[in-house]
Amino acid sequence: MDYSSLLAYTLLMFLEQKPLNGVRIILVALSITLLVAACTNLGHDNSQTVSTATPVVSTDITGTQSPRIAAHEPDSYAATDVARPELDYSALDFEAELQMTQAEKALATQAMATQAMLEQAKVEQAMENQLQAETQAVAAIKASLLETRRNDNAWHRLQEGMRLNAVDNSRVRVQLKWFLDHPGYLQRVMERARPILPFVLDELERRNLPSELALLPIVESAYQAFAYSHGRASGMWQIIPSTGRFLGLKQNWWYDGRRDIIESTHAAITYLDSLAQQFDGDWELALAAYNAGPGKIRNAVRYNKKRKRKTDFWHLTKIRNETRAYVPKLFALRELFANPEKYELDLIPVNNQVSYEIVELDGQIDLALAADLAGITVNQLYQLNPAFNRWATAPNGPHRLLLPREKAEQFKLAVAKVPPSERINWVRHKIRNGETLSHISKKYRTTVGLIKKVNNIRGNQIRAGKYLMVPTATKSLNTYTLSETSRKAAIQNTNRSGTKRIHIVRRGQSLWSISRNYNVSTQALAKWNGIAPIDTLSVGQKLVVWTRASLSQTVSINQTRPSNALHRLRYTVRKGDSLYLIANRFNIRVADIKRWNRVGKYLHPGQKLKLYVDITSQSG
Repeated sequence: MDYSSLLAYTLLMFLEQKPLNGVRIILVALSITLLVAACTNLGHDNSQTVSTATPVVSTDITGTQSPRIAAHEPDSYAATDVARPELDYSALDFEAELQMTQAEKALATQAMATQAMLEQAKVEQAMENQLQAETQAVAAIKASLLETRRNDNAWHRLQEGMRLNAVDNSRVRVQLKWFLDHPGYLQRVMERARPILPFVLDELERRNLPSELALLPIVESAYQAFAYSHGRASGMWQIIPSTGRFLGLKQNWWYDGRRDIIESTHAAITYLDSLAQQFDGDWELALAAYNAGPGKIRNAVRYNKKRKRKTDFWHLTKIRNETRAYVPKLFALRELFANPEKYELDLIPVNNQVSYEIVELDGQIDLALAADLAGITVNQLYQLNPAFNRWATAPNGPHRLLLPREKAEQFKLAVAKVPPSERINWVRHKIRNGETLSHISKKYRTTVGLIKKVNNIRGNQIRAGKYLMVPTATKSLNTYTLSETSRKAAIQNTNRSGTKRIHIVRRGQSLWSISRNYNVSTQALAKWNGIAPIDTLSVGQKLVVWTRASLSQTVSINQTRPSNALHRLRYTVRKGDSLYLIANRFNIRVADIKRWNRVGKYLHPGQKLKLYVDITSQSG
């Protein structure tokens, strides 16, 4: 058999295999190509003839005849003219099938391995992608939680807005140590700052000022809205009366804007901003000027400049000790709140949203009534509205209240149902002989101006027997525990060492002269009465004095007969006199006059009264 015959034979064998897979199709195509090439070569050989011959037939064990190919059969056919026999290829099926099955198995195994590798790679890639996605999701959640926590916590907001450079020196470290030694103090401060801090940060951000200034009320007042200093500074920003007036804060009998959370914060931040501009952006000098006054700091700077010394705050010498410690306190607080983890300071969460709502009103309202309408206590109302001195809002404004956000809507609905005329309690007062507008105003805890305004009185003259309409509190005055009067009374009623005495201020007296009479210090006398040493006293004002003298050497307000310190005198009643005026004049009580004398409801000119006067309290 020649080469072309073998190809044809092989081709037929593959065509008979079922089914034809990819490998077999490729081999068939290759065989056809080779067969065509062989036939082409044969066509060019004209000398060679093809002959047929009878093949050698052998009988297998089953008796079936099948062709057998000799070892050199192709060569013998090529050399003879014998015709090529029609061959039966079934004898080659087993060997070819065996060879192709092994090839297919090898290819299939390789394909399966490749496919497995691809599938494994896909799985690993998918797992990696999923892990990466989960990692990114966890990171996003953490970032979101951190952002939410910072957005919800005003202390983190304060940290992000810090712009002052940290200061580390011995003066700052001394103050830092004090704060670290008093963790309870910081906890109380943070609690007090809870309702106010977000608003302060809002205002600082609006003015593009360092957030560290929100720590200044800690230095000034420990965030106490009712704080009052020996220098007459009031409120959480500790503004003195003159500075308050300069900054446009109202201060009257009804209302003190220095304690108003909204107005005092606006004023203090405006003042701090102006001080920073005056000192060319030097915040250390500006802060010192807030405490001592800009004039004193400028003088201290000039003093150093003349002597060719450094003029920054830390090198100033001509300043008070209070100011020398003031600025270091702020920078110690800055260090603490900037690095709470370092100092193990637990920051009390403070919601970053303002917790109150401003409710505008169209007139005056009794604070006890307002508290009832809002569903809160009078004390809670005073804490958010500490500027109101009395039992009601100021007649001339501001006509607004700060209320807890969750109570504001309830209040608005309730107050709308109360006519303005019923938001204050009114008393019809009959004028008695000897009474003045001042007497009546003090009795009802109101002002002469308001009584005159309500009753259309131009001068100060009133007639006995006539009636006045007087606005009064709807509840007992003891209910208004955070009014100015109640707060001072609480201070005066505090038990202290020594013997308690009551002094009624007379015309021309001052804290200095009174303290000299009782042999006590002016500072102590001011402290016992909740006032400042430089405060002006009013005639008839009641002061508490604690002395170290024995009881037998002192004058008790309840004494009914004279002691060695008392002087008996007879007083002739004059026109216009009243028991109240006489008691004020001689620093005694109306109750004492009534006990010493048989007096009726009214006094008459020329009437004689027996009085026991403490001669030691009549000088000055």
